[in-house]
Amino acid sequence: MNTDPARMRRDYRERSLLESDAGDDPFALFGTWFAEAVEGGVVEPNAMTLATVSEDGWPAARTVLLKGWDVRGFVFYTNYESGKGRDLSAHPRAALVFWWAEHERQVRITGEVERIEHSESLRYFESRPRESRLGAWASRQSRVVASREELEARFAELDARYSDEIPKPPYWGGYRVMPRAFEYWQGGSGRMHDRLRYRREGGQWIRERLAP
Repeated sequence: MNTDPARMRRDYRERSLLESDAGDDPFALFGTWFAEAVEGGVVEPNAMTLATVSEDGWPAARTVLLKGWDVRGFVFYTNYESGKGRDLSAHPRAALVFWWAEHERQVRITGEVERIEHSESLRYFESRPRESRLGAWASRQSRVVASREELEARFAELDARYSDEIPKPPYWGGYRVMPRAFEYWQGGSGRMHDRLRYRREGGQWIRERLAP
């Protein structure tokens, strides 16, 4: 088995991305591509890389799950006191990347970030499985813990305490990334990929083709 990354090659031949097919609305194109990823059996089609910048200027990236989107932006949920929460407090801007390998597609989104309304966070929290709601209380995300056993003991304690209703933690909720730019990437043969960028200018979306 080849384990040398310098010798790994894949020639992308699945599809192309033409302006006539892409249209002028980046949100509509996202809806089309996302539906095709879901219907095509992509594993975790709502998984996205979230990139932020810390207060002292260091970049950080991690995978989170998209939990809602519309023309206002793209929503995910987390602990406000986590690493990404602290980053977004310092610099409320972020980048998202969706990678759908089965379709040889990538979507990049950059924009400003805001916390969503409490009522929207509460509605989503109450829709989560019981274990996930308990986990939001048990884990002080990104903080150092002594052991796995400590986490499991905390979870068991909360499971016993909240035998019925589980309230939403005050430090947990959603963020919305409000796009200022999209880039749609479709893999092409010979590394001649298709890249279409949409950028907001004067209340309108400008579409441009970028060199691969």
